[in-house]
Amino acid sequence: MSHDPATMTHAEHAHHEAHDAHQAHGSHAHHGTDHSGHAMLFKRLFWWNLLLALPVIATSGMVEGWFGYDLPGTAWIPPVLGTVIFLWGGRPFVTMAWRDEITARKPGMMTLISLAITVSFGASLAATFGVGDLSFWWELAALIVVMLLGHWQEMKAVGQAQGALAALAELLPDDAERTTPDGGTEHVGIADLRTGDVVVVRPGGRIPADGAVTRGEAAVDESMITGESAPVAKAEGDRVVAGTVATDGSLRVEVTATGDDTALAGIQRMVAQAQESRSGTRRLADRAAAWLFWIALAAAAITFVAHAAAGDPAAGLTAAVAVLVIACPHALGLAIPLVVAISTSISARRGILVKDPAALEAMRTVDAVLFDKTGTLTRGEHALTDLAAVDGWTEDEVLALAAAVESESEHPIGRAVVAAARERELAVPDVDPVETLPGRGVRARVDGRDVAVGGPSLLDHLEAETPATLHDAAAGWRESGGAVLHVVVDGVVVGAFTTADPVREESRQAVDALHARGIEVALITGDSRTVAGAVAGELGIDEVFAEVLPEDKDRAVAELQAKGRRVAMVGDGVNDAPALARADVGLAIGAGTDVAMEAAGVVLAGSDPRAVASVITLSHATYRKMRQNLVWATAYNAVAIPVAAGALQWAGITMPPAVAAIAMSLSTIVVAANAQLLRRVDLRPDAAAGE
Repeated sequence: MSHDPATMTHAEHAHHEAHDAHQAHGSHAHHGTDHSGHAMLFKRLFWWNLLLALPVIATSGMVEGWFGYDLPGTAWIPPVLGTVIFLWGGRPFVTMAWRDEITARKPGMMTLISLAITVSFGASLAATFGVGDLSFWWELAALIVVMLLGHWQEMKAVGQAQGALAALAELLPDDAERTTPDGGTEHVGIADLRTGDVVVVRPGGRIPADGAVTRGEAAVDESMITGESAPVAKAEGDRVVAGTVATDGSLRVEVTATGDDTALAGIQRMVAQAQESRSGTRRLADRAAAWLFWIALAAAAITFVAHAAAGDPAAGLTAAVAVLVIACPHALGLAIPLVVAISTSISARRGILVKDPAALEAMRTVDAVLFDKTGTLTRGEHALTDLAAVDGWTEDEVLALAAAVESESEHPIGRAVVAAARERELAVPDVDPVETLPGRGVRARVDGRDVAVGGPSLLDHLEAETPATLHDAAAGWRESGGAVLHVVVDGVVVGAFTTADPVREESRQAVDALHARGIEVALITGDSRTVAGAVAGELGIDEVFAEVLPEDKDRAVAELQAKGRRVAMVGDGVNDAPALARADVGLAIGAGTDVAMEAAGVVLAGSDPRAVASVITLSHATYRKMRQNLVWATAYNAVAIPVAAGALQWAGITMPPAVAAIAMSLSTIVVAANAQLLRRVDLRPDAAAGE
């Protein structure tokens, strides 16, 4: 891992600093790499050094003079305890500065802190032994204690933000109930599961690994992945995700992914990656911190020279130390990383997984959203939408015969027919072996009758005609983009039906929410213009790209960009990956493919298109907090450095090093508190859609 402070992430700094603090505390216990553990280390350092600092402050000559008392025999308390505080409490800052900044010739935050406390310690130690009279023992103690306090609060805040990752890891059960070859079951550890194993999930149990249901039905609580509170019905063939809960039924699940290959592990990696990545605003803060070192060093040197030239080098040194203390860019260094950490963790709880903070930052500038149709605005699977029967037949009779013929079909339309019959609880008769008619349909013997199901080419093959009573219904289905299929019994058409990929109920709300923000909405699909136009008309979509070949989807993105649009692309398939990569922001539906998710900057773990509006809400809120924190941190330094340098000394306003340390810590706390306000942002899909 690189220790270059110009490229080091905030978390890496925190880890190294906590490691030093851990060593300084004298403990050899495992300290881990989490920010919560680091916060505990700095907390202990703070309290112990505070106890040491209190007698240093109480016995200092300046404080005694302020309060009019004199404690005899205490002359050596400040230098002895002050030295302990410097060597113990100040060690993490000095070590970090040397190891990660000075040796790399990239001075930054740790260098400023170390310079301030080292100058204070050196001047005080010299004064104790009769060289000069610049004794800063109590200021040094207060400075280190306050910086430890600020660092503790900083680590605590970041630890809380990243607590979502630990919470995700705890969602997995400790063991699993695996089936055995003899038909029994055995309890094994999660680490012992392998792809292809079949596990039993009891009612109320957590699913131990990603897999597919092989037997059973249950409503599964997937809120930890999707952010949706309503359980999702799962049956044979459906995918399930590790960590989700079977609420009301038992399932047998064939394991398809374990360990680091599960969706849960992928979410952890994406959130961690996002919190360590650098957006444009964060890089700006890094550059500002680097410049601040040189500005502070120059200001301190000028301050000392000016006071020395005026005949008061002691005041010059004091003011120079104050300048170096006030310039410590704790607030600036925290301004962006903490906002990123909090925004990515709270969004993960709502099923929005930010892979790249730059993508999240760019989302606020998007003025056109391009949705892939299938699986994004629609459910991605066929469903029976309408059915008609000729006189003498009921719709249920026609559907039961069609379901019988299609009972063994793997075709999406066949599965839709069978599902519709199941929903109506129809008695589906048994069939003799089914014969497939390539390009035409299927047929079989059902209760002694020859039954066939197929489209117009089937009627031509059987030389059958559509009854007049079905003409109007079939024409209407075709106009709306639906395919018309016929049910033929002994050569006579007895009914017809149509299927479609139904539009998600949430899609209309998603489009309305984007329109309310002034954002243009477009649809792209490989389907016919009739089908695409029907979906666009139903949802009120502005522009349609239909009959687009998979390899040409990215051209639609480029076409919108050529019009001056900043485009967000939302898709779920392998063929969407180039368009996701070309778009200004790519958003992958989490139920989609790994390739699509890899190409996207943001992953929507659920399949709710309203989450796009939630991402925009989060983007605006995150950018607003970044900007507020940057303005505060830079304005604070711009005002505080001249005051510490003595610019207002003529008016009796000065800033001693201890006061500078307190002001610096307060600035850090203000930035941290402002970032925490992000938790108030409502990212629920219905709330975002209703804005």
